[in-house]
Amino acid sequence: MGDRHLNIIPPARRDGTPLLCIVVPCYNEEEVLPLSSKILANTVRDLVRKGKVSPESRIIFVDDGSQDSTWGIIESLHASDRVFTGIKLAHNEGHQRALYAGLMDALDRGCDVSVSIDADLQDDVDVIEGMVDKWAAGAEVVYGVRDNRDTDTGFKRNTAQAYYRFMNKLGTELVYNSADFRLMSARALEALSQHREANLFLRGIVPSLGFRTDEVYYSRKERMAGESKYPLSKMVALAAEGVTSFSVEPMHAMTVVGLVSLVVALVMLVYTIVSCATGNAVAGWGSIMVSIWLVGGLVITSLGVTGEYVGKAYLETKRRPRYIVDVELD
Repeated sequence: MGDRHLNIIPPARRDGTPLLCIVVPCYNEEEVLPLSSKILANTVRDLVRKGKVSPESRIIFVDDGSQDSTWGIIESLHASDRVFTGIKLAHNEGHQRALYAGLMDALDRGCDVSVSIDADLQDDVDVIEGMVDKWAAGAEVVYGVRDNRDTDTGFKRNTAQAYYRFMNKLGTELVYNSADFRLMSARALEALSQHREANLFLRGIVPSLGFRTDEVYYSRKERMAGESKYPLSKMVALAAEGVTSFSVEPMHAMTVVGLVSLVVALVMLVYTIVSCATGNAVAGWGSIMVSIWLVGGLVITSLGVTGEYVGKAYLETKRRPRYIVDVELD
């Protein structure tokens, strides 16, 4: 796909009623979809009734290769109510790619504003109206920001805050306490479509687009049903993806650590020579062993960090599609 020009004029600004698309990535969500679909449909109808969005607005479910009856539920919802539509990916590609696929589908459908939200609706759908209002006031991207983390465990709360601070120190633009619950205009999605990297980290890409932004605040709720599809292992993987996708500082840091270890090794060499000269070679044996393990660990760690970046470059050079749509509902 070549570069697109960003001089589009959304038809909503001429008609006065924007076409809204709510994008919902789903993976094995058979327990929660019957509940969340009703809430989302009522949200859209309420906005239509207030004259804030078009009656043609849609809820786009993205089935990310689910192994349960998620897609069957989406098809049933579509058959019963045209507010629901969806796409089915041919393979499980992960949350970020599934979300991107849904946003690009919304762009292709001509949606003027698109809101992304997880299927469990822990994010508050009541603030979507506020997002639409802020878009009408001129914002191209509106972030849903948590005003507290009372529903998180102490471990998750502290690690999340530490991660935001760490990413900011690395120079990555992240919106504090904001995940993937956001509104994006058609113009913002058009700009997002130009990002062709295979390693997607939307929480970092979207703030880097540079358009006018705004925020709405909400309290995160408990999951309505089922189990979280984002366990600790996936959260750690996403965190690592964010670091390696937007900063080479870890490689710089390992260079510095390598130089420091070299200095330590030289000091230990001098210490060893002095120990041998004074007849205390046995006493220095422990220090030498510590130095060997230190340097060995640093070398292995450095190779691992470098390997992460080489691996990502390898994936980028293949230019494989980030997802393949198996079925698309109208």
